[in-house]
Amino acid sequence: MDLGLVPGAFVRHPQCPDWGTGQVQSVVGPRVTVNFEHRGKVVLDTRHVALEVVRPAREPER
Repeated sequence: MDLGLVPGAFVRHPQCPDWGTGQVQSVVGPRVTVNFEHRGKVVLDTRHVALEVVRPAREPER
């Protein structure tokens, strides 16, 4: 699994560019829930889809 796939990261689905950018909501094993701007919430299996991280999650402020 891509270490950039963490809640808060922004991603794109390479086979569905019309979905727009999505924000990772949760990661449980290979299952990633992403809220895409033009598709809504989708649960994806990273064993079958290689999401592209376009902006990593922000580090929490200390």
